[in-house]
Amino acid sequence: MNIALIAHDSKKELMVQFCIAYCGILSRHNLCATATTGKLISETTGLQITRYLSGGQGGAQQISARISCDEIDLLLFFRDPMTATEQEPTENDMLRLCDIRNIPLATNIASAEVLIHGLERGDLDWRNIVNPNH
Repeated sequence: MNIALIAHDSKKELMVQFCIAYCGILSRHNLCATATTGKLISETTGLQITRYLSGGQGGAQQISARISCDEIDLLLFFRDPMTATEQEPTENDMLRLCDIRNIPLATNIASAEVLIHGLERGDLDWRNIVNPNH
């Protein structure tokens, strides 16, 4: 599966810790991330990550484009709901695209753990059942 990883500044350390905890599962998938998030995860875990621009410089749009083209199967986006950002309209568009394209999405640690355990069990292979050419 193609998994995108994004984290607001105040959630980057949490994302790194999540990736350390689930490195074995994540290592079996194709990972991409925005610049700083990807760098921190890669340096800490050794995971191979395709890195895009930082979120504020177009990285969220790059990942949104991949979602639009059915090239992302799962999005883990650790958001800080207490801090407004200039990228909020872009981020909301990305979340909307996940809804439109039926992409599983986690915006916090609790939902991310549910999805990662489902991924490990094979519960998220529904896209291959619905669209075998995906």
